[in-house]
Amino acid sequence: MRLQPHRLNRLVVVVSFPLLAWACGSSGDEAPVTGGGGGTGAAGAGGLGGSGATTSTGGAGGFAGGGQGGQGGQCQPLPPCNATPPDPGPEQPWIHTSTPLLVTSQGSANHRGRDLFLNPGDPQWVIAKFAYGLLDKDLKDEAVDIYLLRDCGSSWEQLGTGLTTDDPQHPTVEGVEDTGGRIYFEIPQDKTLGLGRHRLRLVVQGDLTTTELFIEVVPPDTVVFVSDVDGTLTTYESEEFVVLLTGELSEANPNSVLALTALTDKGVRPFYLTARPEWLVERTREFLTVRGFPPGIVHTTQSKIGALGGEAVTYKTGELWWALGKGVVISYAFGNTESDGEAYQNTGIQPLDHRIFFQFDDPLGGRRIEDYGELLTELAAFDGPCP
Repeated sequence: MRLQPHRLNRLVVVVSFPLLAWACGSSGDEAPVTGGGGGTGAAGAGGLGGSGATTSTGGAGGFAGGGQGGQGGQCQPLPPCNATPPDPGPEQPWIHTSTPLLVTSQGSANHRGRDLFLNPGDPQWVIAKFAYGLLDKDLKDEAVDIYLLRDCGSSWEQLGTGLTTDDPQHPTVEGVEDTGGRIYFEIPQDKTLGLGRHRLRLVVQGDLTTTELFIEVVPPDTVVFVSDVDGTLTTYESEEFVVLLTGELSEANPNSVLALTALTDKGVRPFYLTARPEWLVERTREFLTVRGFPPGIVHTTQSKIGALGGEAVTYKTGELWWALGKGVVISYAFGNTESDGEAYQNTGIQPLDHRIFFQFDDPLGGRRIEDYGELLTELAAFDGPCP
């Protein structure tokens, strides 16, 4: 897939400063920086099958792939979640007249939403970051409308309106620290999300730029797999950084889509865990969607530069403990670097031969594969939640 020229220009400008340092400093423990995040999409415009603040003409937020676990049952097929975005109406005046001059003039929107696993009875928070331009200038104290596509159905409802934060204004929620420009919106009790997958769309009132996120409400003991992205699902470590500059998307490793889909067909939910910078979450979703990976929860770091080496280990270990704290059971873990192996070891993912490493010898005893095709028979026979 080739990005449109206007989008490519925006991405190259946005990534050029923070990304080059990360890519050039890669130690091989985690992927160099990949594609661009955020976007300038008008609120009525769709994404490229993914979600977020990007300009497009199609329906946003949908994952076309199959998989299981939709609408409250882990063995029910997941709906496509590709309903046309809601009409937000006209732009509204900014709360602060200085916002256009000091914030939005900095460049394109780099907004990004935070996906979440939640258990029934948990407080249900909608969390997102709003920023603009090369320096990722925070949007502070401005209004954002929040829309919900409950159960990934066909009808949108407006949950309410929130104000972006001034840092540090809000307590940390679900591991997300307030660095300014964030929305922390607690879903009202009378609009509580039920079991299943839900899509949320956030619209800045002042310019109608958007981002999206997904919340999956799951019971304890929900079975998941975790997978790194760069060099594990993409064909080599630095691929996304290279193809970003040419306007392409990364290719997927042969048979990787089939392997992960075999697990979701057994009712196993995906958790995609990458140490990319936070503002690349939309690009990550786009890669997964366009290449046909099953829909799941996507987490990046919360930083502007991502994580490498020991920092990647610390980040991924923390994210895995967060997921385990929701009671999920990690059935398989996929990676391609020592940092992946250390994070899987730190959180006790067993058995060892369910730690799968693509063309990498894990010093901690995980299993090396040369091609995901080696796993297809095994995964099709996996004793998952669904027959």
